Amino acid sequence: MEDWKASVRSGGSLRQVSLENGVNGWASPPGDFFNARGLHYFSKKQKLPAGECLLQPLGVDWLKSHSKLDHFLAHPDNRVMRALRAAQVKQDPPLKAFILAINLQVPGREQHSAVFYFVTEEAIPHGSLLHRFIHGDDAFRNSRFKLINKIVRGPWIVRATVGNHGTCLLGRALTCNYIRGSDYLEIDVDISSSALASAILHLALGYVNTVTVDMAFLVESQTEDELPERVFGASRIAQIEMAAAVFVETGDPPNAHHPISSESSWRKFSRSISLLGHAGKPSKVEVEKEAEEKIISKHADC
Repeated sequence: MEDWKASVRSGGSLRQVSLENGVNGWASPPGDFFNARGLHYFSKKQKLPAGECLLQPLGVDWLKSHSKLDHFLAHPDNRVMRALRAAQVKQDPPLKAFILAINLQVPGREQHSAVFYFVTEEAIPHGSLLHRFIHGDDAFRNSRFKLINKIVRGPWIVRATVGNHGTCLLGRALTCNYIRGSDYLEIDVDISSSALASAILHLALGYVNTVTVDMAFLVESQTEDELPERVFGASRIAQIEMAAAVFVETGDPPNAHHPISSESSWRKFSRSISLLGHAGKPSKVEVEKEAEEKIISKHADC
């Protein structure tokens, strides 16, 4: 019987591509591509390659819908959960697996979602930081859920605006909804909840067909005994096409909850940042961006 994980990786709206030169798809960068808090971080402020990821990558879905896709793992069209349930029925004893999904919800006339799936078929060590994150309350999760973002390839305007890399506590910067199932945790990240810390994510999505971006998700270590930090999952989004998004029915009529202009939010964002860097009096965009950076700096990991 074909491994259900291989079947999932070969399907979906985004195909798995080469890590070195793949385009219009997703790839799986190793954890060592990212620097995280090392064993002696609190005494030496040293960040080191994060090592092997705790969970295996399953894929990335690029989706669109009339309204936000909340709790997508419970959606009847979710291919990952369908594949897992089918595998569980066929195997004796039943397959044990735990899925962690991160649903980045991108606002616009049509809502888009980039859903990242990670899995383990081994028990997550009791008392580990990841175990505490999965079983903890939302306040704990919000204080620890972190993203490391790296621009691998992209136009100069992207690098000039957001830099080549950044780190952010997503749980503090954006509204995150955590949905716990018997064998999964879904994190719905509402990018529309803040124009501040979402700049890196939104800009990357605004230039999706010219940008290759690495994203690592981890639970932040905040005490000595929690070090070193470990990435639980990482994905590379390689120059994807907006048209690759697959429509998912949500049952809501168009614009029922999001009555915004017909121009998509990522295009407006892309157009506005093109004003940055011009000589002369700072534009309204520049002034707002400076104010945003001051606020987001309170939440960013230095």
